[in-house]
Amino acid sequence: MIENENEHRLLRLVQKGDKQAMKKVYDSYIRYLTAVCSRYITDSEDVKDVLQDSFLKIFSAINAFEYRGQGSLKGWMTKIVVNETLRFIKRNNQFLFVELRQEKMNIIDEEPNTEGIPSSFIYQMIKDLPDGYRTIFNLYVIEQKSHKEIAELLNIKESTSASQLHRAKALLADKIRKYRTFNSVSL
Repeated sequence: MIENENEHRLLRLVQKGDKQAMKKVYDSYIRYLTAVCSRYITDSEDVKDVLQDSFLKIFSAINAFEYRGQGSLKGWMTKIVVNETLRFIKRNNQFLFVELRQEKMNIIDEEPNTEGIPSSFIYQMIKDLPDGYRTIFNLYVIEQKSHKEIAELLNIKESTSASQLHRAKALLADKIRKYRTFNSVSL
């Protein structure tokens, strides 16, 4: 990534319309933002489309961005990418959300134990979750959104968000158990 001093200087150049500075910002953050988008969308062409829309939005709104120190630009850009990704998902996917009955909701979530499993396998396990589960899992676990915030973002009930997270964790725990059995990974 870009060092703090250089990031702020580069941002000022971008805000003045400097095309080389825009390319430098793009080149510096595209891999990270692609990974963010790919947590939600599995099709690589769709990821490219969302990132293109995101960068158009980033560069058109860059003059309104207020630099607040190292990481603030990355955080702001990440938020735009997540929001554009969610817009894309809502526009193109019909999630099938099934709520759990209340008695099943009271079962304690099984926190998947990922110790000893390579992160690339964990990433793939999350990516293989059904769309709705994966989206809510990422919003809750990675983006640290509350069920209330997720419900507002996706126009669903809070209980639907909670039930999808519960199911996502259960599926991940099962995938991890199978991985451990198949690969003889012990704790």
